[in-house]
Amino acid sequence: MRLHHFLPFLKKSKFGAVRRILSRFGPSWLSAPVRRVVQAACFLTFLVLFFYVCWPYTARPVEHVEGWPSHYADELARKEQLAAESFLIIDPLVSLSTVIASRAWVWSLVSAGAILLICVVIPRGFCGYLCPLGTLIDLFDWSIGSRVKRFRVSDDGWWVHIKYYLLLTTLVAACCGVLVSGFVAAIPVLTRGMLFAISPWQTGLLRGWHLVPPLHAGHALSLVLFATVLGLGFLKPRFWCRYVCPSGAVFSLGNLFRVTERKVESSCIHCNKCVEICPFDAIKPDFLTRTTDCTLCQTCGGVCPTQAIKFVDRWELVDLKLPNEPPTHETSLGRRGFLAAGVGIASGVMGGLGLSGVAKVSGGNLADPQAWRPIRPPGSVPEAQFLQMCIRCGECFKACPNDVLHSLGLQQGLDGLWTPHVVADWAGCEASCNACGQVCPTGAIRALPLFEKQVCRIGLAELNLQTCLPYAGREACQLCVDECHHAGYHAIEFTRVGTEVDSSGQPIEDSGFLAPVVLPDKCVGCGLCQTRCYGINVAAKGLLDSSAIVIRAGGNQEDRLMSGSYVELRQAEQAARAANQTSPTNQNEESYLPDFLQK
Repeated sequence: MRLHHFLPFLKKSKFGAVRRILSRFGPSWLSAPVRRVVQAACFLTFLVLFFYVCWPYTARPVEHVEGWPSHYADELARKEQLAAESFLIIDPLVSLSTVIASRAWVWSLVSAGAILLICVVIPRGFCGYLCPLGTLIDLFDWSIGSRVKRFRVSDDGWWVHIKYYLLLTTLVAACCGVLVSGFVAAIPVLTRGMLFAISPWQTGLLRGWHLVPPLHAGHALSLVLFATVLGLGFLKPRFWCRYVCPSGAVFSLGNLFRVTERKVESSCIHCNKCVEICPFDAIKPDFLTRTTDCTLCQTCGGVCPTQAIKFVDRWELVDLKLPNEPPTHETSLGRRGFLAAGVGIASGVMGGLGLSGVAKVSGGNLADPQAWRPIRPPGSVPEAQFLQMCIRCGECFKACPNDVLHSLGLQQGLDGLWTPHVVADWAGCEASCNACGQVCPTGAIRALPLFEKQVCRIGLAELNLQTCLPYAGREACQLCVDECHHAGYHAIEFTRVGTEVDSSGQPIEDSGFLAPVVLPDKCVGCGLCQTRCYGINVAAKGLLDSSAIVIRAGGNQEDRLMSGSYVELRQAEQAARAANQTSPTNQNEESYLPDFLQK
């Protein structure tokens, strides 16, 4: 079995024109153009998925007379010929760590398993061909990193096995119920970096800078992490991919089950060209292969002047070069190597335990029912499981129209950092959109059909009777009522307050103000009412310091289901209310009015 797709060594006399064209793109294009074309195609596909498919503003709002609007959901379905989260679901560390942390099935584990099976035939092929972060690192190294040589490090140092210890740290933390893979897994690092570094420019240039959400310390931390990943290229080209990436470590361990590998024949002339061009430090000083590091990119095969390098099945042993010629001076593990490995493993375990401890100590205090709770996107699983399943990739932020979802800072400590929450002062959740669940790669936000999402309660609107303009007797206002009715929920109705009476004690008709009343059975906590009150009464007119109607989450103010139907839940609640209202003791109750209005 041969898997050759590199470009054989071309003599200048016969193929000078081809060599000149390919060499303009760099030596790796000249030696392995197929690999470079696949890389470029995958990187462009990633950019299209992230910046076009997840960009919600190609949808055109439609006026709806009957039924619910669906333009955002329809537009995403139209554009999603390939799932927007495709690259996230084939990063095996994403689903593997999520399964361990949450002790629950994650659908993307199937995709991760499929890519690992493919990599049995093309060892670490994800890293060599598919990973868009690797391609971006290549671009950085070519354009910037290669111009700065002063920080270069050797090929042999304590850093060469960091990826395995980082993988161990991630998995130990996951075993303790804390998900930290979103900090270090390849594709989440890339998507979040693109979200915070590039997406604000897309929003600002195409829609207006006033629509760019404010940044906070969490954004800065993510940008520093992203810059560090790229900046490691100053130490050595593709330093992240070679030595640090824990997603790559998963594939390296998968290489132990490979059925193909790089072989070197006895015709090798020790020219060292393969060592110089290898992007993954996968070639030993004797020109044989470090099999756990090789990605079968075949770049080395394209520069070999004697065509001594072949990519064949693992068990082919015909006419191979002898090992340790020239001598590599590499020795067996030995006492010093054993101690170094022991220290690394111990550091990985202690790091995982330490991170899980910090996350739990500084976390959301889920045991306290009075503690602050963020408003999670519709379809979010229960909070404890949500923190164990959210990979912090940022896909839901990108797909959310009007940036309803913001990145959480340190309000829930390390455990909640970069997770999504609704900021209703900024915008409300659109009734026609279910994008966040559709693009979530781990099921932390369930992929709900639109009719399920529209009845999923993420919070409950609460009125501040001291500041609401009609209740305070200041002026008439019906902003929240109009917004709720326009959205189709009809969860806020009017009641008359401040009614004056005449000398005989009879109420004067049309005196006082019409004031809003929230119907808890209909409110889903979309936040559109809060957005409207804040935008007009606070930001535009300056009548209030804060919105008089706000969304609260936590307890019985939200529905968080791991499985099951929200429609059926609403129907069961409606049936229970109907049964309760028909009982003799409840026939005259006004169950949706505040206590002071029932007196």
